Amino acid sequence: MNHQQVIARMFGLYERFGASDYIGEPVSQIEHMSQTAELAMAEGCDDEVVLAAFFHDIGHLCAEGAANMGGFGVVSHERLGADYLREAGFSERLARLVEYHVQAKRYLTLREPGYHARLSEASRRTLEYQGGVMSEAEADAFEADPLCALSLRMRRWDELAKKRAVPVMDLAVLKEKAARLLAA
Repeated sequence: MNHQQVIARMFGLYERFGASDYIGEPVSQIEHMSQTAELAMAEGCDDEVVLAAFFHDIGHLCAEGAANMGGFGVVSHERLGADYLREAGFSERLARLVEYHVQAKRYLTLREPGYHARLSEASRRTLEYQGGVMSEAEADAFEADPLCALSLRMRRWDELAKKRAVPVMDLAVLKEKAARLLAA
């Protein structure tokens, strides 16, 4: 499969399923993904980070028939999405950022006072399926990872990207970024 076919297949998931509800949140999947990518772009992030922000929940869309988190999306969506992106030819850095957005939530519930209380109801409900609050040992290991700080930023964008009535960005911009990365 060539790069254009890979991009068409991946973005096709958003065209087919993107208008569906974003699992207990007030926006659709595509609105959430678009807002997350726009927040990364607004901070001047590189193409890998912008695409990781856009694709961070692709595991909910690409994993047909996977186990469900009580009506709040696919179990292990972060790992399934990361593996899907690796198989598509994207970098390990991009895949790990996708994989780590759930780890970042687990980390912040341990390390940041009041964080758990600020999570949306859907995020609180899924936390238990995702391993719950990190242990001190898990948090120490996560802090040692070179992608920790960036993963925490991505988690913030994830939480902010739930605004109603925000137009979806021009996906051609993201398709161009994906084509550049896959051709590199």
